Amino acid sequence: MRRLLFFLIVLAACALPALRQTTAVAASSIPDFSGIWSHPFLTGFEPPASGPGPVRNRSRRPDGVANFQQLVGDYTNPILKPEAAQVVKQHGDITLAGQGYPTPSNQCWPGGVPYIFWDFLMEMFQAPDHITMIYRQGNEVRYVRMNQPHRARAKPSWYGDSVGHYEGDTLVIDTIGVKVGPFAMLDMYGTPHSPALHVVERYRLVDYDAAKDAIERNAKENSMAGNGSEFDPAYRGKVLQLHFTVEDEGVFTTPWTATITYRPNLLPWTEQICSENRYQPSGKDAAVPQDDTPDF
Repeated sequence: MRRLLFFLIVLAACALPALRQTTAVAASSIPDFSGIWSHPFLTGFEPPASGPGPVRNRSRRPDGVANFQQLVGDYTNPILKPEAAQVVKQHGDITLAGQGYPTPSNQCWPGGVPYIFWDFLMEMFQAPDHITMIYRQGNEVRYVRMNQPHRARAKPSWYGDSVGHYEGDTLVIDTIGVKVGPFAMLDMYGTPHSPALHVVERYRLVDYDAAKDAIERNAKENSMAGNGSEFDPAYRGKVLQLHFTVEDEGVFTTPWTATITYRPNLLPWTEQICSENRYQPSGKDAAVPQDDTPDF
C-alpha cells in the first residue's frame, strides 16, 4: 500500500509540470484584443459582400453614401417580415416629414445588441472567466461570461445573456435574452426585435489586406464622423474585425450578417454622458430612464 501511494505521488508530481505547461500554452494562444478600437462611421454596420445583410438607408448623398441626416430604412429588404417592414417604413416616413424619432441614443436608453455596435469606440478587457466591453456612448458596458452555458431562466436584460469562448484566434460571443425596451431597435432605422433575438459575434485580429474589402464596402456605405475617435488612414497593421450574425424568427425571414472593422484609436478615451440636457429641438423632453422609488 505504501509503495502504491508513493508511486501515485511521484506520478502526480511528474504530471504537474506538464499540466502547467499545457495551461500556459493555452493561455498564450488567446488573442490579445486590448486597446481602444475605433470605428467612427455613422450608422455603422458594414454590409456583407453577398447574402442577406442589414437594413440600409434609402436616402443617399450625391456621392452615394448613406445620408445620416435623413434616416430612411429600406423596408423592402427581403430579410424583413411584413410587420417589421411596416415598422421600418413608419420610422422613415417620420424622417421624410422633417421630424426625428426616438432611438436609444437620443433618449439615453441602453442600446442593446447589435444596436450598440454603431458606437465609435470600444475597449475590451479580457479575464479568464469573463470579458468586459465598454462603449463610449453613455457609459454602456457589457459583461460576457466565459466558457459557461446560457442561464436556464435568464431574465431579459438590456444587453442580454452573453457567453463566450475562444475558437483558436477567434473570440465567439453568443447572446440571447435581450430586453425589448420602449425604444428597442437593432439599428438607427427602427428595425425591431423580439424576445427571440439571437446574436453571435466573432472577433479576430486580421491583417489590413484581409479586411480591405470590408473597409472599402464600409466607406461606400457609411459616412465618417470624428468627435473623439480617429484612426490613422495610412495604418496598415492588424485590425480588429467583428463579424456578427443576427437571427430573430419573430422579425426576420432569414439570418443575416454584417461586419464592423475596428482600427486602433489615436486619441485618448472620451466619454459622452447622456441626459445632461434632456431638452430637444422638437420641444419634447427626452424620455430618459427614471425611477420614482429610491434604491436604498
